[in-house]
Amino acid sequence: MKIANIAVASAMLFFAGTVLAQDAPNDAQIASIVVTANQVDIDAGKLAKSKASAKDVKAFAQQMITDHTGVNKSASALVKKLKVKPEDNPTSASLKADGKKNLGKLKGLRGAEFDSAYIDNEVTYHQAVIDAMDKTLIPNAKNEELKSLLVKVRPAFVAHLEHAKQIQGSLGKK
Repeated sequence: MKIANIAVASAMLFFAGTVLAQDAPNDAQIASIVVTANQVDIDAGKLAKSKASAKDVKAFAQQMITDHTGVNKSASALVKKLKVKPEDNPTSASLKADGKKNLGKLKGLRGAEFDSAYIDNEVTYHQAVIDAMDKTLIPNAKNEELKSLLVKVRPAFVAHLEHAKQIQGSLGKK
């Protein structure tokens, strides 16, 4: 289990590093990163909602589905309004690949082992996304409405991280 956690953490740190190492992303690339990052968490949430054994993990998964779907709807509406087509880039491609890899690992787990792996990933993932937002996405967004959306949704990502950490701590006590 520890190896799986290390692999997930490495993948998430790679995500943050990819965003930071990339030349400053343009607004179309930022839009793609935002939509992809949210979709990865929606997909993980859907799996967790069906497989989690702990009530608080199931509830958290539903919150991820609801909140990240809402962010994607806002982002999609904004890019349509701005006539910006999200542009795939190395970061969004890496996110998709890592998300699929994570789902593959999670699908093989059951019970408390699944709950722990899912929540551990959520802690690491949300921290990486917040770091990327703070260091790359928000500072490089040229369009004020896009930047405003990122700033507006950031507190939700922070709340998700804190909630996931709280659940992580309670799972460790069982």
